[in-house]
Amino acid sequence: MNIVGGAAARLQTTAWTCRLCLARQSRLPTLRSQIHTRKPKPPRNANGRKQRMLLAATTAGVIGGTALAFVDDIRHGYAATTRAGRVASTLAICINDYRVTLNHQSDDDEAERIKLLKECHKRCAKRTLKVMEANGSIFIKLGQHLSSLNYLLPMEWTSTFIPLQDHCPISSYVSIEDMFRKDTGGKSISDFFSEFDQLPIGAASLAQVHRAILKDTGQKVAVKVQHPTLQEWVPLDLMLMRFTFSTLKRFFPEYDLEWLSKEMEMSLPQELDFNQEGKNALRAREYFSHVDEPALVIPDVVWSQKRILVMEYMTGHRPDDLEYLDTNNIDRDEVSAALARIFNEMIFGQNAPLHCDPHGGNLAIRKNTTRRHPNFDIILYDHGLYRDIPIDLRRSYAKLWLAVIDADEAKMRKYAYEVAGVNDEQFPLFASAITGRDYRVVTQSVVINPRTEHEKEEITKAMGDGVLTELVQLLGQIPRIILLILKTNDLTRSLDENLHTRLGPVRTFLILARYCTRTVFQEQMEIITQHGGGLLRDGNLIRFLKAWGSYIRIEVKLSLYETWLSLRRMLGGNVWVSSPGVVSVMKK
Repeated sequence: MNIVGGAAARLQTTAWTCRLCLARQSRLPTLRSQIHTRKPKPPRNANGRKQRMLLAATTAGVIGGTALAFVDDIRHGYAATTRAGRVASTLAICINDYRVTLNHQSDDDEAERIKLLKECHKRCAKRTLKVMEANGSIFIKLGQHLSSLNYLLPMEWTSTFIPLQDHCPISSYVSIEDMFRKDTGGKSISDFFSEFDQLPIGAASLAQVHRAILKDTGQKVAVKVQHPTLQEWVPLDLMLMRFTFSTLKRFFPEYDLEWLSKEMEMSLPQELDFNQEGKNALRAREYFSHVDEPALVIPDVVWSQKRILVMEYMTGHRPDDLEYLDTNNIDRDEVSAALARIFNEMIFGQNAPLHCDPHGGNLAIRKNTTRRHPNFDIILYDHGLYRDIPIDLRRSYAKLWLAVIDADEAKMRKYAYEVAGVNDEQFPLFASAITGRDYRVVTQSVVINPRTEHEKEEITKAMGDGVLTELVQLLGQIPRIILLILKTNDLTRSLDENLHTRLGPVRTFLILARYCTRTVFQEQMEIITQHGGGLLRDGNLIRFLKAWGSYIRIEVKLSLYETWLSLRRMLGGNVWVSSPGVVSVMKK
């Protein structure tokens, strides 16, 4: 029924119609035509509905993702502000503490002045330790490094930071799995390994190591993975470190430690690139495959990514695990000699790579029953920080050490300038820095004797008398490569002392002298070759005989010493050193 048409018919039978009704009536035909001519709506399209739903879902996803990213940015910004706030506030409090302490102590006696300063050292060190533990990341590594600088920092600082040596973060298995997927194109850990221990067998400030078995070959491997959070925080933390040391320099210009942050800024990117570490390890393996040093073992590299390194699985005991060495009849003196040969080869060998972080955690000793001498292996880990020493520097450094061993002060000063630009005024301090000995001992040809307690006390006293400030300034001036060589020397010296050998440093100094004289001899032979004309031209014969004589002299001394040690082992005696070059034997 047409409702609109029926209404119009009734209106036409009405006698009178008002104007408003007439106006409405005049519009009815138009409305009627619109109603009758309106096209019916087409049926809804199912595909269109799906497209609209997809569009709505996509829009919601984009909005949600943007919101989550925004929330992540807010979360990251808050965390970054918190990290920076910890550093800045603690730095301000410590600077003010030192300023108040130093100003207050002017009217007190010397004993009270020292007491107040030591208390200030301890308070500031504890505050700094809390910041390092809270921020983690490379702050842990910085604290570990500072704890070893007992020749540079007050004891209150270095002793407070010692817990950081065993306080290394452990990343969760979930975060490691997520990093694997990101770094390997979406593959999971199970795609590479049939077994993977979720708990690490070792952890350090930058990485941790898991034991695993390769899926394809069944080989047991060690998987070194970088802590995933480092990628997020390293740029900020390096900036905070730079800010800290530059601020300290501004308030205490005589105590400039900016070289520490500069060295970390240079070395850290290399240590965080596990592809480069893998190359360093393979290069060291290749180099020592041509060197007569059977004790050294470097794990082979299976494959690597920037944050993942898979290596041959090798394990052992720390070099300072004296109970393990003694129980397995491993001679501590032989371990000391092997370490001396390895790292002197790295410093003085032609085109040798220098491992710049040989602390106790990066070395392991294991029993080797396949040979009689030596009856142990030295496993070298962590090849992230390597340097190449320029040949001219290597040769000058060798001559410097020969001058030290001969107590030739004039030559010591000459080569100290060639090596590090050290002038005569700075030389006594530099000589003590490279040898770890009192300058008076260095110039009296008794450097090969062990350090006495009296000498240690004298060095500590000198540090308190203003020498420390001079040492800080000196280390800020010398080339970075020399700093790394000094660091290597310090670490290897510490390894040797922790072994508590019976022979003292005599043998290690003779080994050092052998490498130094070999380096000088090679230089002289190169000069003779460049001159041409054989040994009879332009003093070549004299040059050859002089270099050869020095080399043979050291070789004979060391060979006799090694023969004596072999005889001692056969006789079952104990050896001690009573004076330079004098060895005594006592029957058990």
